[in-house]
Amino acid sequence: MASTTPRVVLLDIEGTVCPISFVKDVLFPYALEALPETLRTQWHNPEFIKYRDAFPPEHAASQDALADHVKDLMSRDVKASYLKSLQGYLWETGYHNGQLKAPLFPDVEPKFTSWTKDGVRIIIYSSGSLAAQKLLFRHTNGNPADLTPAIADYFDTVNAGLKAEASSYERIAAQHTDIPADEWLFLSDNVKEVEAAKRAGMQSFIVQRPGNAELPEGAREQHKVVESFAEL
Repeated sequence: MASTTPRVVLLDIEGTVCPISFVKDVLFPYALEALPETLRTQWHNPEFIKYRDAFPPEHAASQDALADHVKDLMSRDVKASYLKSLQGYLWETGYHNGQLKAPLFPDVEPKFTSWTKDGVRIIIYSSGSLAAQKLLFRHTNGNPADLTPAIADYFDTVNAGLKAEASSYERIAAQHTDIPADEWLFLSDNVKEVEAAKRAGMQSFIVQRPGNAELPEGAREQHKVVESFAEL
C-alpha cells in the first residue's frame, strides 16, 4: 500500500492505536480524582517535588493553586509539558494496581507482532509524556499485555517538537539516520500531523477509528485513509 515498503512505522496513540475516549473519559478523570490525595500526601516528597516545581512558580506555590491550575489546563486540553509529566506520575499508580489498562484496537497487537517479525522498527510519537507512553504500552489489553519490548523509541513534544510541524518529524528521523525518511510511515488520526510528516519526506496515512471526529472535507481525496492496521 505504501509507495516504498516502510522500515519504520511511527505511531500516534490517541485515536490511532487506542480510542480517544480512553484518554478523555478514563485517563483524564482518573488523574483529576487522584490529584487531591496525591498533593496532600506527596507535596514534600522529593520524588514528587520535581513534578511540582516544573509548574510556573505562581501555580506551584500551594496545593490549591496547583490543583486549580491543573483543572483549568485539563478543561481546555492544554498540552503543557509539565502537565503531561504530572499526569504520567498520577497514572502510574492506576496502571500498576490494575485500575488502568490501555484498550488497544484489536488489530494493533497482531500488527506489532508481524512488524517485529518482519524487522520493521516501531516508534511512538505522542503529545503524552514519554513516561505516560511507556506506561500505556506496558499495560494493555493485548496478549502479551506489555508491548514495550517491540518498541524501539519514543518521542513527545518535548524531545521532538509540536506534532503539526514538519521540523519535528525531521528531528525524529535524524535520531535514526540509518533509515531514510521516505522509508518511514507515520500513522495518525490528525490530518495536520499527517501533512507535516509528508512535508518532512515521510509516507503518512490517516487512521480513521470509531469515535474519531469526522475528517475534514477533501481529506480522503488528498490522503490515504485506513480504518484498521490490517489494511497495511
